[in-house]
Amino acid sequence: MTTAEPELTAETSATTGMIDVAGLRKSIRNGARTVDILKGLDFSIPRGQFAAIMGSSGSGKSTLLGLLAGLDTPSSGTVSLNGTAISYLAEDELAQVRGRTIGFVFQSYQLIPTLTALENVLLPWELNADAPQAEGMARARGLLVSVGLGDRMDHYPVQLSGGEQQRVALARAFVLRPPIVLADEPTGNLDSANGSHVLELLLNLNKTEGTTLVLVTHDPVLAGYADRRIVLKDGVMLSDELNEAPAVFVA
Repeated sequence: MTTAEPELTAETSATTGMIDVAGLRKSIRNGARTVDILKGLDFSIPRGQFAAIMGSSGSGKSTLLGLLAGLDTPSSGTVSLNGTAISYLAEDELAQVRGRTIGFVFQSYQLIPTLTALENVLLPWELNADAPQAEGMARARGLLVSVGLGDRMDHYPVQLSGGEQQRVALARAFVLRPPIVLADEPTGNLDSANGSHVLELLLNLNKTEGTTLVLVTHDPVLAGYADRRIVLKDGVMLSDELNEAPAVFVA
């Protein structure tokens, strides 16, 4: 991990939003050539906003999401989450911040195959929560009921359809009541019916839980539900617009 800009710590960060990005750059070496993936992004996402990050393949949107999640380190610039500058934290500090701050929803579900649906949802609680496990168990069960899987809690991922697995992933993302949820093409592996159902559940959970939601998508229809649309092209911000009339989901 790079040691650049070591003065940036949780104690010295200065932020204004739930997510703050300042001068964010990411470059990689490709043989003798340096490839600039992100070229100096600046933006702030306030608490409770639903922001969609859009762009074609190669625009840098997935790289940006990885940096927001603390899964990668920028070449320069900073990412701050809920007042904590995460970009140059030590790995153990970063894991603690990530565990209590972020919920993830991946395109490929990322469920643990040897755990039941209930155990998959409960896992972040067991790893990060200070509250009793009984409270976590109640929370996990309630979330599975809310996503329509009350009768599938003891099933393993292989026994669930793709749509059901993604609903388990949604419940897992929200189990710790994280202030931020990051979603990477959450309906990308689903057919239109299951994709619509998962989208409806994600929007409902986000509204009821009051989280800040950042969703990476190439789908303008899905982005139409967002409060804000950030469009990337070749590593720069092509546009950043508030959606004055976000679409309302109709089942």
